[in-house]
Amino acid sequence: MAIEKVFVYNNTSIIQDEVLAHRLGLIPIHADPRLFQYRTDSSTDTWDENTREDNTLEFELKIRCTRNPHPPRKDSTAPDEIYVSHRVLSEHIEWRPIGDQAKQLKDIRPVDKDILIAKLRPGQEIHVKLHAVKGIGRDHAKFSPVATASYRLMPEIVLLQTITGRQAEKLARCFSEGVVALEENEDGEKVARVVNPRRDTCSREVFRHEDLKDLVKLNKIRDHFIFSIESTGALQPQELVCESIKILMSKCESFLSELDTVKR
Repeated sequence: MAIEKVFVYNNTSIIQDEVLAHRLGLIPIHADPRLFQYRTDSSTDTWDENTREDNTLEFELKIRCTRNPHPPRKDSTAPDEIYVSHRVLSEHIEWRPIGDQAKQLKDIRPVDKDILIAKLRPGQEIHVKLHAVKGIGRDHAKFSPVATASYRLMPEIVLLQTITGRQAEKLARCFSEGVVALEENEDGEKVARVVNPRRDTCSREVFRHEDLKDLVKLNKIRDHFIFSIESTGALQPQELVCESIKILMSKCESFLSELDTVKR
């Protein structure tokens, strides 16, 4: 879900209506898109005619900046002290339920409360109505619930011989914290052991040291992938993975169905 329509009733800030609408559209909304339908607006329908509780979320932003009549210091010039409501934040966006949405939905709001939208001065005001709809990232990035997604191969760190003492301590410092642990042997001497290669960032720092570079072998496990998913906040990362797999399976089934049609 993302803000698609911005109805401007009043905007006396220094930010133009188009720029304000763009900034509002990029604010992530905390709402489960699986509970909504895609809008199917036709050329003959007006926007309001097709606005229903199952395809649209409505918000309102109404804020006016005034001068603080009782500043903490008379000679203060700090905006936070001499102005009231001069910072327009995402927390000022209020949800206006449509139909029975108040009973069916909970905690509908911007994901973060402190996203700065605009700055006002006494007498300036912003009053807009916002409509958020369901979409896909192919149409606009604002609809994508994923912030970043990446993958890498699982690192493999092989110690070619036992490394002890100060050399073991030096080896541990060549890798990210937690990759190589130091354990004491029967003689009370510290011995290096690889405990968590997953945390390695593949810096290859160890090959800069002449006394260590021939004692370690760095590989990648070719059939072990580590995926990293960062959510914008609408859905949890684990939910995003499951939903993306469902979509991929659906596309595969559709492709196989098309192949069967061609064969016939």
